[in-house]
Amino acid sequence: MHQTLDLKVLYFGTPVVIISSRNPDGTTNLAPMSSAWWLGSTCVLGLGDSARTAANLRRERECVLNLVPSDLVDAVDRLALTTGSPEPSARKRAMGYRYVADKFAAAGLRPQRSDLVAPDRVAQCPIQLECEISGAFPIGGPEPSATAFTVEVRRAHVEQDLIIPGTGYVDPIAWDPLIMKFCEFFGGGDNIHPSRLAEGWQLPHGRLAPAT
Repeated sequence: MHQTLDLKVLYFGTPVVIISSRNPDGTTNLAPMSSAWWLGSTCVLGLGDSARTAANLRRERECVLNLVPSDLVDAVDRLALTTGSPEPSARKRAMGYRYVADKFAAAGLRPQRSDLVAPDRVAQCPIQLECEISGAFPIGGPEPSATAFTVEVRRAHVEQDLIIPGTGYVDPIAWDPLIMKFCEFFGGGDNIHPSRLAEGWQLPHGRLAPAT
């Protein structure tokens, strides 16, 4: 039986992406996010306007989308409550966010030079998409507080083991993306790691009783 419910969060499950963007000083900022979807060679990214990444994308007009496998969940969780903004908003401070200048070091990740864009790729991510920003559209209301960025994929880097031999396709069996559902981490259908983000957002976490 369906129940009418005033849902507080519409966050049913999307792949986790670490966005590489260029800071004003030329360094690379990393930001995990999961409001992303693709159609053809275009991706749409949903980002809060207070994020350093949103400012970087508006200014630099390029980024790298590093698609995260489920076994990198520890690194993503280490980034979850960090910000590249030296002066985080009062709201973010209250949630536990802290300023981190070197996101690669904080997450235990390695930079890898990109071919066509300035921000570095994340070496451990088996799928890396170098992108250019093609549009930015305010979302939310009555006063918009987020932006939907459209980006065009200019070059894709894929780990050889994920490619179906002799084709230009990723093997969907071999590729196990990290999925975020309601701020919780999932891989292979299982809840695989506690989430600092869920704690920061104070989201309840229901558990099903074991089957008998």
